[in-house]
Amino acid sequence: MRTSEDTEQMVREQYTTTTPGTSLERPKNEYVYKIGIYGWRKRCLYLFVLLLLIILVVNFSLTIWILKVMWFSPTGMGHLRVTKEGLRLEGESEFLFPLYAKEIHSRVDSSLLLQSTHNVTVNARNSNGEVTGRLNVGPKMVEFHGQQFQINSKDGKPLFTVDENEVVIGTDKLRVTGPEGALFEHSVETPLVKAEAFKQLRLESPTRSLSMDAPRGINIKAQAGNIEALSQMDIKLHSSDGVLLLDAETVRLPKLPEGTRGGSGISQGLYEICVCPDGKLYLSVAGVGSTCQEYSRVCQ
Repeated sequence: MRTSEDTEQMVREQYTTTTPGTSLERPKNEYVYKIGIYGWRKRCLYLFVLLLLIILVVNFSLTIWILKVMWFSPTGMGHLRVTKEGLRLEGESEFLFPLYAKEIHSRVDSSLLLQSTHNVTVNARNSNGEVTGRLNVGPKMVEFHGQQFQINSKDGKPLFTVDENEVVIGTDKLRVTGPEGALFEHSVETPLVKAEAFKQLRLESPTRSLSMDAPRGINIKAQAGNIEALSQMDIKLHSSDGVLLLDAETVRLPKLPEGTRGGSGISQGLYEICVCPDGKLYLSVAGVGSTCQEYSRVCQ
C-alpha cells in the first residue's frame, strides 16, 4: 500500500526523466526534530498539575466547611440577617471590638440587653473623633459625662434634667420614700410643701435654725389636725410690713408665769399682755391688778 509521500516521490522522478533539458535538484535528506516535553520535565509537569489539583480540592473542601460552620446563607451569616432596614441579630452575640452603629433597637416582642463582665460604656463622638458624651454602667456606679443629662417621658416631656447650673424635675409630684426624708444642705425654693394623705408633715433642723422667707406671705394650713412649732430656744414671728393675725376662737398661753400677791409697785419682772380695741398687742408691767388700759397711748 502506497502512501501520499511515495506517490509524490514517483511523480517527481517521472517528471525528471520524461522532461528533457531540465535540471532539477534532488531533495536532500532533512533532519527530523521531535516537538514536546519528554523525560524528567514531563514527570515534573505532571507532578505540578497533580499538586494543583490537590490544592484545589483542599481549598474547595475548606470553603464548604467554612460556609457550613459560619452558617452562610443568601440572607446573611449565622444569627446575622441582612434586611431592608439594616442588620438583624437573633440570639446572644459577642463583640470583641468596638461596635459603630447609628441605631440599635430590639425586636417588638423582646427587650434589649447589653451585658458585660466589667462595665458597659457608650460613647458619642463629634466629627473630629472627640468624645462629647459618655455613659458608663459599672458594677458599683453609673456615670454620665456630658454637658446635660435629660430624661423624657413617652410624649417627649422632660421629666428630669441636670446640667452644671441646676437640676430640674418636671413631674407633677416629687415623692421621697426614705425613712429619713429629704436632706437639703442649702436653701430650697418651692411653691408648695405638702405631705401625703393621712400622714404628718414635719420640717426639722436638728442642729441649726429653720427659716421660712416669702416676699408676699407664708401660709401654713392643716386641714385636719394640729400645727406645732417646737424650738429649744426662741420662736419669733416677725412681719416687717403688716400685722400678725391670730384668727381663732380661743388663743391660749398655758405656760405663762403667774405672779404672786405682793406689795404695791413690785412687778417681780413680769409683764401683762394687753389687747387694743383694734387687735394690737402690747406689754404692760404686771401689778396686783390688771394694768391694761382701754385707751392706752400705745393703742392710739
